[in-house]
Amino acid sequence: MVLLMTAMLAGMPAANAQSPQPKDSAAMVVSDTLVADSAMAQIDAELGMPDEGAEADGSLHKQLKHKFIEGSAGFMSLVALALVLGLAFCIERIVYLTLSEINTKRLLADVDSKLGQNDVEGAKDLCRNTRGPVASICYQALLHIREKVEDIDRQLTNYGQVQISNMEKGCSWIRLFIAIAPSLGFLGTVIGMVMAFDQIEIAGNISPTIVAKGMKVALITTIFGIIVAIILQFFYSYILSKIDRLTTQMEEGAITLMDAITQYKARNNG
Repeated sequence: MVLLMTAMLAGMPAANAQSPQPKDSAAMVVSDTLVADSAMAQIDAELGMPDEGAEADGSLHKQLKHKFIEGSAGFMSLVALALVLGLAFCIERIVYLTLSEINTKRLLADVDSKLGQNDVEGAKDLCRNTRGPVASICYQALLHIREKVEDIDRQLTNYGQVQISNMEKGCSWIRLFIAIAPSLGFLGTVIGMVMAFDQIEIAGNISPTIVAKGMKVALITTIFGIIVAIILQFFYSYILSKIDRLTTQMEEGAITLMDAITQYKARNNG
């Protein structure tokens, strides 16, 4: 009995020493949970900041207006003027070329039908009352239908070059504005850098704020100049595609018309 009681008394301190461990574990879990919640709250706050800034900045129109003002109004106005004038020439050419497009196959079929009936004047009236370069070269060929086939073919070639020149009218101005827009942007960049160095000289030290402000103005003018050139280049490529399509229609029309004129001359002994 004495030995048994001694063993029980010796085991009690060990049990008491082990009993506080669950409390320490619970405290550690609570502490980790609080740290995790605090970190998540901080992350949510940081993620929410860009949205609030975006709302404060306003719409895209206001942002572009703000950047336009920051990029020096003088050079940015020249870039904007190049864009406006370039777009004006582009729109004028697109409207002109769109109105010049007709159903070429139908026109040539009607002309061939008139020539099959020996109605040359009716074929002339049909071409005269139809817009577009294809109708113009057909009318020009019918005016010289009494001449030799070689002479008519030469007339079509010469008149076709005139029509192509009319279709390309104004394209040189578009190319000019495409080249001027980025050049104005680069000029603004150089002047902005010179202004930055002037401010550094006046301040007497190289301040990051002064350098960043001058470089910001310089880069904004370059960006807008390149954007204007890209926009005008897109419209210019579209205009060239329409000119190529009309030129192809003129060539096909000239070949078809020459065949019809040759058959007409064969039926009427030249």
